[in-house]
Amino acid sequence: MEQILRTAICQMQVSDDKAANLDKATQMIKEASQQANLLVLPEIFNAPYQTDLLAQYAEPIPGPTTNLLAALAKEQQILLVGGSIAEIDADGKIYNSSCVFDPSGKMIGHHRKLHLFDIEIPGQIVFKESAVFTPGEDLQMIDYEGLSLSVLICYDIRFPELARQATLAGAQLIVVPAAFNLTTGPAHWELLMRSRALDNQLFVIAASPARNQSASYQAWGHSMIVDPWGKILVEGGIQEEILYAEIDLAQLRKVRRELPLLQHRRPELYQRLSEKELKS
Repeated sequence: MEQILRTAICQMQVSDDKAANLDKATQMIKEASQQANLLVLPEIFNAPYQTDLLAQYAEPIPGPTTNLLAALAKEQQILLVGGSIAEIDADGKIYNSSCVFDPSGKMIGHHRKLHLFDIEIPGQIVFKESAVFTPGEDLQMIDYEGLSLSVLICYDIRFPELARQATLAGAQLIVVPAAFNLTTGPAHWELLMRSRALDNQLFVIAASPARNQSASYQAWGHSMIVDPWGKILVEGGIQEEILYAEIDLAQLRKVRRELPLLQHRRPELYQRLSEKELKS
């Protein structure tokens, strides 16, 4: 992979019409591919983000949506992170799953959301992903021509252990298909993405749906790409749009060389302190 990655986020608006959502994704991917070679779609991009409806939209992997994404990756010669979809397995379990495709159309990554978003903030939002989804059990490293990345879906990014595990395994980039809401979005979206990039000295690509004012679940939007210094390279608004930024992998090496915090870690100390706390 080139040292400078031309990246794009397709911040698409999602409706309750799966065929229309797939057509929209196809259009945006084809447009973005004219300028970028690494593309990212948002969380649950082919269906409304409603727990009472998601089972109706669930499909196997491979299936219609992932077959389309594979074909588009091959046709447009891109590395494509296909946001996420509701995946149903042979046992009938449903997962919030993200698949990654290389320019040959091969699926090289398949991440199932590890932490389910169950939240109740009185007077603001009640949402329970566990009513429909089963949590995943694995954090996958995805390698393509010298580029190493991990996918964390939405709520996963709130757990710093995951981002650190990916970093220690060699990740240069964390991709976050996500749909924060109008309560958590303004409070935590930027803070979390910049913190994970800064703490782990890597790039973060956070892809949200555009806001659909008629939907019951309102996505925050504001997709962004953050560099290893914590700087926002590009940020969207709430409308449907394609966001572009160049990622220079040499910057990651420079930041880690000049501020070698990963080398200064003391895991033995942390383990000892943890054991001491448990015994006290």
